[in-house]
Amino acid sequence: MELRHLRYFQAIAEELSFSGAAKRLHVAQPALSRAIKQLEHSLGADVLERTRHHVRLTPAGAVLLREVAVLLQQVEELTRRVSRTAAGEEGELRLGYIGPPTQPFLGRLLDDYRKRYPLVSLHLEERTPERAWEMVAKGRLSAALTRPVRAHEALGLRTFVLREERLGIVVPANHRLAERRTVPWTTLAREPLIVLARREGMGLHDAVIAGCRQAGVTPRLAHTPSLIGTVMIYVEAGAGIGVVTESVVTPTPALHFVLLKPLQRVPLVFVWQEDEDSPAVQRFRELLLEWKVAGKLWHSSGRGGER
Repeated sequence: MELRHLRYFQAIAEELSFSGAAKRLHVAQPALSRAIKQLEHSLGADVLERTRHHVRLTPAGAVLLREVAVLLQQVEELTRRVSRTAAGEEGELRLGYIGPPTQPFLGRLLDDYRKRYPLVSLHLEERTPERAWEMVAKGRLSAALTRPVRAHEALGLRTFVLREERLGIVVPANHRLAERRTVPWTTLAREPLIVLARREGMGLHDAVIAGCRQAGVTPRLAHTPSLIGTVMIYVEAGAGIGVVTESVVTPTPALHFVLLKPLQRVPLVFVWQEDEDSPAVQRFRELLLEWKVAGKLWHSSGRGGER
């Protein structure tokens, strides 16, 4: 049974005329007659009673007309959904992310994405960098906003860099270094340091340790909490100096951010699997690039946008 034959039947049944249906469909009348015969043969039942002067539905034809209307409507909706999915306007986006570094822009970006593609089902999962890479590689996440990890090349995923974030210290407002614009890494010698735990952020943790060692400083880690927010609380409580990236610090009267020199940078990247590059991921990536080029990702962070 061909879908085309069902469309022909619907037109004839609604017009109750082969000639009227032929004009409506722009199809030759003999072609309609052949199609109805094939349809009746495949169904094993007559659906139209036709004479030289009239066309009527048989009881079987009346049932078929009701069901065909529903079926063709479903086919049209299916066609629209397939087209929207192929265009990235419908589907699913499972996005992994790391929290504080994406906080300045992620909510605004997703709001724009949802307005452009309201039929895409969006699911968010906050994960450590290592876990985000693993889940993208296994297809459990569509893509992720995260840090590079040591094994990222072996996983064979695609990335582009959103920002090379600079490292600095965060100190209480009354600290002796609070009014400095920059400080050398050697300043960290003998200071109690508060750094994100390596299991939660290997890239950041390792960059801090590398910066200290390059400056000949043996880092004295006072605390290594699992959350950046806890780093800030320790700092505000006077427990030591926090070493973080610039994106995670919102300047407040209580805390000041000071850059470390020479500059040490930690990338923030977008990662996806090329073999699983769905249209929904492609549209999100295009929007992300659009925002990056326009300088909108960190525009409202108060630190001068992209650097």
